[in-house]
Amino acid sequence: MSAEWQEAQLSELITVKHGFAFKGEHFSDSATAYQLVTPGNFSIGGGFQLGKGKYYNGPVPNDYVLQKGEVVVTMTDLSKAADTLGFAAVIPKTQGTTWLHNQRVGLIEVRPNAPLTLGFVHYLMRTSEYRHWVVSSATGSTVKHTAPSRICSYRFRLPPVSDQIGIANILTALDDRITLLRETNATLEAIAQALFKSWFVDFDPVRAKLEGRAPEGMDEATARLFPDSFEESELGLVPRGWRVESVYTVSTLIYGAPFASKQFNSNRDGAPLIRIRDLRDEAPGVFTPEVHPKGYMVQPGDIVVGMDGEFRAYLWGGEPAWLNQRVCVVAPKAGCPAAFVHRAIMPLLAAVEASETATTVIHLGKNDIDRFRILVPDARVLAAFGKLTGGLYSKIVNSKQSARTLATLRDTLLPRLISGQLRLTLESN
Repeated sequence: MSAEWQEAQLSELITVKHGFAFKGEHFSDSATAYQLVTPGNFSIGGGFQLGKGKYYNGPVPNDYVLQKGEVVVTMTDLSKAADTLGFAAVIPKTQGTTWLHNQRVGLIEVRPNAPLTLGFVHYLMRTSEYRHWVVSSATGSTVKHTAPSRICSYRFRLPPVSDQIGIANILTALDDRITLLRETNATLEAIAQALFKSWFVDFDPVRAKLEGRAPEGMDEATARLFPDSFEESELGLVPRGWRVESVYTVSTLIYGAPFASKQFNSNRDGAPLIRIRDLRDEAPGVFTPEVHPKGYMVQPGDIVVGMDGEFRAYLWGGEPAWLNQRVCVVAPKAGCPAAFVHRAIMPLLAAVEASETATTVIHLGKNDIDRFRILVPDARVLAAFGKLTGGLYSKIVNSKQSARTLATLRDTLLPRLISGQLRLTLESN
């Protein structure tokens, strides 16, 4: 390693500012212009994620308004494995949202004239060596905590500022590409959701025909597939001829198998395994050599649902992996587009979650799924919907796989660049 890289301690270069204890009485379930940055906004491995918004509509202290490009670190983690404790993230520019510096989150501030860039320290605080330093001294049994003093006591090799900038530029370029892919996916998902809502929730084409108007946004052939009147059903007024059916009419439920946890490992011995905790990032966290006789290997494009905790249907974009217990796949039957099944079960899952009264972990049982009822349109309408959304869903899955490839490349380069094992060659003109 070059002699230009000097031994340093973070306390010599940065301070970590505590967040503000915003009052819960001003928290809002509805979207507002302000969102609090919480530990839930940190991805496993570091980096910012939007997550489930924690909105705020009360008074805002100016000293705790975050700016785009500032670096924050999470100092509290609710997970058993402290999945995000100590990781850093960069505040993004989010249209219509001002981010607030909440308690349990630290703001990294570089000391005046310190030879350190925020971009470099952001990635330094996403390395395994730094993470081990923080997690090994975490306090708390259920909720893990760290402190600015522990973070700032970390020692490392500090490269010259020019190298810091080059390292951060390479890693940021990869992260920016990953972000672009995810933003594109969010747009595609919004398009699919809007179309589903128009056809199968608001019944816009049927209402238009009932009123003697041509349905908007579709050709005459597609418009002819929709009825021009409604009839009563157990779900209220629905398009005439459409049927209220069991979820099993349009899909097959595949439940995960009870793989033995004693065989779980992180050294890639065997095949990857999907647990509930792995769904959010669509990345298996463990491997197992076990081949369970009732096992199912999840494939990209499968609709995967966790059965404990916060319920959501994930369009799997990760690698093929075994399906663990308390996780299930909702597999569309022939003639039922994935987008239709995916969008149809999401409000059903939300309804189960909203009805739960458990004070700890909430559960989705087979009895809950057995009661799921879905409005099923004419087969020709389903086919038309599948024709419009099939390409969108394929692009979503492909983009997820591309993002995962780029993330793997970033995670491979990060420790080598930060340590100086891989040196940059900067050409001068």
